[in-house]
Amino acid sequence: MDRSRFVIESDKAQEMAKELGLTLRQLLPTLVDSAQSLARPPISQFPVGAVGLGSSGRIFVGVNLEFPGLPLHHSVHAEQFLVTNLSINAEPGLQYFAVSDPPCGHCRQFLQELRGAADINILIISSQNENNNGNPKRDKANSKEFNPLSQYLPERFGPDDLLGKDVPLLLETQENALSFSEFANGEITGKDLKYAALDAANMSHAPYSGCPSGVALVDVEGKVYKGSYMESAAYNPSLGPVQAAIVAYVANGGGGGYEKIVGAVLVEKADALIKQEHTARLLLQCISPNCELKVFHCVSLKKKSKNPS
Repeated sequence: MDRSRFVIESDKAQEMAKELGLTLRQLLPTLVDSAQSLARPPISQFPVGAVGLGSSGRIFVGVNLEFPGLPLHHSVHAEQFLVTNLSINAEPGLQYFAVSDPPCGHCRQFLQELRGAADINILIISSQNENNNGNPKRDKANSKEFNPLSQYLPERFGPDDLLGKDVPLLLETQENALSFSEFANGEITGKDLKYAALDAANMSHAPYSGCPSGVALVDVEGKVYKGSYMESAAYNPSLGPVQAAIVAYVANGGGGGYEKIVGAVLVEKADALIKQEHTARLLLQCISPNCELKVFHCVSLKKKSKNPS
């Protein structure tokens, strides 16, 4: 499994669309079937694929991930995978995406964390396309229209209800200003992994709890995969940093099973109201029992605003 199956560069995407006589937007639904084949749903046996067009012209793939032996809320939905894939590739915006099945309420809510979420256009692939005649890809490309997310979540609750207009949203540059204190806890081993996790924590979208965190994984080949905690205004659809790191592992060449993940570092604040350590340890112990998780605490260098006396 290689990265090109989860990210298609803009020039390659243009070439693919031209060969089929399609626009980039029309190309998206033609890629959904191949996206579904990359899903990992051992519990439901219900693969979901989502293919999105970023504002840079690149195309991104998202799939659902499930983990036997763990509660269902540890699962990663295809739309969450898609947004995480954009995030780890520094993509600033999502314009359109096609998905194999209607997004659940959980995902419609998670998408609200993107700037201009109401205007993201979605095409839901219908099973009726399976019986189309002629060119299957062209039939699928022309089968249905894209509709804005606002049509699927008309009375939304989201960042506008809780945050100021100047607060960065998901996919935007975060200003967490985290660092290790001079007397940081834990042994200073696996330095590269520790600082990769700190970097992920600094990119974390956690405006509701103020508790950013990040995870870095390393596989048997020494490759490092980072994941940032991403919060939802509705709390429950939030995606933990360990799940985000697993998305990075799957999307960036982590072929085979999760047992190839042999090391992990979690970075979070010592005084955080939202702790990731226990759930991260549970998930990693289940999917890769030999993976060692280390936890390091960081501090915020942000200046606290003084209350007027």
